[in-house]
Amino acid sequence: MAEKVKIVFVGVGSMGQCPHLKNYVLIDNGIPRVYNNFKEMFLKEKFDGIVASQPFTRHGVLIPELLKAKVPIFIEKPLASSVEIGEKIVKVMKESKTWIMVGYHKRSDPATIYVKEKIEKFKKTGEMGKMKYIRITIPPGDWIAGGFNDLITTDETLPPLEKDLPPSDMKEEIFKKYVDFVNYYIHQINLMRYLLGEPYVVKYAEPTGVLMGIESKSGIPGIIEMFPYTTSIDWQETATVFFEKGYIKLTLPAPLAINRPGKVEIFKDLGENSVPCTFIPQLPWVSAMYQQAVNFIKAIKNEIKPVCDVEEALEDLKIAKDYIRILHNI
Repeated sequence: MAEKVKIVFVGVGSMGQCPHLKNYVLIDNGIPRVYNNFKEMFLKEKFDGIVASQPFTRHGVLIPELLKAKVPIFIEKPLASSVEIGEKIVKVMKESKTWIMVGYHKRSDPATIYVKEKIEKFKKTGEMGKMKYIRITIPPGDWIAGGFNDLITTDETLPPLEKDLPPSDMKEEIFKKYVDFVNYYIHQINLMRYLLGEPYVVKYAEPTGVLMGIESKSGIPGIIEMFPYTTSIDWQETATVFFEKGYIKLTLPAPLAINRPGKVEIFKDLGENSVPCTFIPQLPWVSAMYQQAVNFIKAIKNEIKPVCDVEEALEDLKIAKDYIRILHNI
């Protein structure tokens, strides 16, 4: 696709506007026209892709309509508010003969990309020994980090939006807990699989909700520490991948931080008269949200595959459901 990729936006609220629309404009996409509804826009415009930053609790209502355009779609995480709705979306997408990229922006952070490459290299060479354990820590904090400072607001009244029905196999109280959980922690559920490079299952749910224990397909254990403490003006999310002879530590910035990648620290102690060392690479000043927009455009051009597809995003919903089931003994 030699000419510029044309993207339409369905939803430019706070999330649609600041982390998404702004970055596409920075990549060199103007905003020549606006519409009151996407159906009118679809009739009047020719386009190559759709960015639909909408509440995930209405993905089941909205996405089948968007798929009728038969072009690639980007949506924010999670895929849906339930496994049932997620399965419906996957089915309709396959019938439409197009694809959806789910917005797990942490995968597009330069630091995460660097860490993933190193993990795969260490697996191949065996220089760090076997992977032994992964720990992800995610204390709640200032996830916005000034990212809404340039938000454009309006006094216009938002029209009523149809939401998806709750799943048939969850009581209302449990469903609310499930939605709250996936809204906040689905990123870490997805990141765990990405770093492992293989599927995993939930093995333990600490009764107060602080800890999730998992085991990968090949038997590697891991934990996700949720709410171990809070920060008021900082974001201290980390993921540490431990090997027999060292570790790789990934420190991620606040989700809406601008022009800021994560950080990486690699510790090696190879023994056999080698000198233990710590390596900290200098990464480019590119935010995950900006690189995610670049990656969606590249995927539309068939230069890369979607960074996270709906089939994997559906697995995240299943993991979350298993965790809630274990946590609440249901």
